[in-house]
Amino acid sequence: MSRGRQIATVSALAAAALVFVVFFAQRHGFFDLNVYYGAVRFWTNGGEIYDFVRPNSTYGFTYPPFAALTMLPMAVLSWPAAIVVSSAATALVTWWLLRLLLGPVIAAQRWTPWFAVAVALCLVAVYEPMRETFLFGQVNMLLLCLVAADLLLFTRKGSRWGGVGIGLATAIKLTPGIFIVYLLITKRWRAAAVASGTAAAATLAAGVVAPDATREFWTSALWDTDRVGVLSFISNQSLQGVVARLTAGHPSKALWAVLVVAVLAVWFVRSRAAVARGDEVAGLAFTGIIGVLISPVTWVHHLVWLIPALVLLVERGMESAPRSRRRWALLGLAGASYVILSSRVVWLWEGEVGGLGTLLGSNAYVWVCLALLCCTPLAPRPAGSASPEGAAQLGDVDVAAGRPVRRPKSVRV
Repeated sequence: MSRGRQIATVSALAAAALVFVVFFAQRHGFFDLNVYYGAVRFWTNGGEIYDFVRPNSTYGFTYPPFAALTMLPMAVLSWPAAIVVSSAATALVTWWLLRLLLGPVIAAQRWTPWFAVAVALCLVAVYEPMRETFLFGQVNMLLLCLVAADLLLFTRKGSRWGGVGIGLATAIKLTPGIFIVYLLITKRWRAAAVASGTAAAATLAAGVVAPDATREFWTSALWDTDRVGVLSFISNQSLQGVVARLTAGHPSKALWAVLVVAVLAVWFVRSRAAVARGDEVAGLAFTGIIGVLISPVTWVHHLVWLIPALVLLVERGMESAPRSRRRWALLGLAGASYVILSSRVVWLWEGEVGGLGTLLGSNAYVWVCLALLCCTPLAPRPAGSASPEGAAQLGDVDVAAGRPVRRPKSVRV
């Protein structure tokens, strides 16, 4: 495709994405960002950050004190400036992550790098979890990129910095702590220790700077479930949400525990197999999926953690023989998952409880998560410890140029 046609294609896709967002996306007024902004300003003006409640709502600041420290610059920004900074940061890290993840398939398929990433950005703009992240002013993509940079650029290569990104993400929001467990089950002891130590150091530093807020969070705010919303709310696309929507009463903790143990077993087996093959992207994808499944509360915007799995499906599908069943199955699963996750279909069952139709429809995003966890294929099994000859690995691709990079045989990857 000529450069002129590429520019025309990207322009048309961008226009279509913009029209879709304008007419179909829900406006949230940067609600979550407004909670962060109001809480930080309330705190810096002498109030206790966990006492803040956004006007006309029941929502307050729910993250650890270290997260509040990282958000302190908002105290000196105007509200419009905070929106601009948040939006620009989300857009920038999304571009970086797609550029990184798409590197191998760009090299293998000889796609034009800027064109492939631009098309992916247009598609991601329509993806409901990404729309929600952007329009709520959420921090999900920032955390995903911290973890992805850690696993794919440092931990995978045995860097002494491996684990720092995961530790910082965990100190900002507790749920990325599942990646410390991932490092443990895949026997990356040093990276797990660094991640744990980083999270602990950041938390202790916050305790020194803000002892009252730290005490309030760990003794009270963390355990106050009213601060995060109702478990049965349709946006809660976790296993706990599934169980909560089964009956109008209290959700069964026993059923939830059984489901969690079952998916953790699948994740354990698949993650260890992925790392044994040097497939760190699959490990990132599986762990991101399991994190949203087992968390008691997984709002739709948290499902940006599925992006690595969707990219992997496309990559593995394109690696398969043309017109083969495997290619069409993988690309079909990627396409179907993307359409469902962009459709807001679960909202058709908002407020409904019980019944087979409600079970299937209201939890559609959960079923997609399970399909991606079980069906996203691993990289081909290497011969011995070496990667398959000719197979582009993430660390062996110049993502800026889209070209494989030769490594000396003596270099450990």
